Amino acid sequence: MCRPNSDRASSALRGYEHADAVIVGSGINTREIVNDPTIMSALNLDPARQLIGAQCSGTLVLAKLGLLGAVPACTDLTTKPWVQEAGVEVLNQPFFAAGNIATAGGCFASQYLAAWIIARFEGEEAARNALHYVAPVGEKEQYVSMAMKNIAPYLQAQ
Repeated sequence: MCRPNSDRASSALRGYEHADAVIVGSGINTREIVNDPTIMSALNLDPARQLIGAQCSGTLVLAKLGLLGAVPACTDLTTKPWVQEAGVEVLNQPFFAAGNIATAGGCFASQYLAAWIIARFEGEEAARNALHYVAPVGEKEQYVSMAMKNIAPYLQAQ
């Protein structure tokens, strides 16, 4: 099993603090990463000025950074018990957002994170167009409709 290299990982993280949006992805080594103080101390995410999304075990990273607090979150079924151990309620749904933080559960739910970020920056029509572009042929309307149904409640409050 490949272990994360703290120095290499923390140097690869440079520059994200200037990003308008950051998505924390998922990976097999997430539990090792959240227990590595060098890597975790390098993660200075700022939900006051950044849109922050997490997919699957990326939700565990946000939980361990204290960014979720009492806000419920979505994650994959494997990561669910670890996120719960971190004190975060895990929802049985593919997407949830509160303020500038969004989480998605399941690899195929990552499209909701992308659409949410696009909609927040460029509007719902831009998100629909982006989803339509990548949607499978013959399923475009249903795909866009389902994605927008999942993110729309979290756009209304913005």
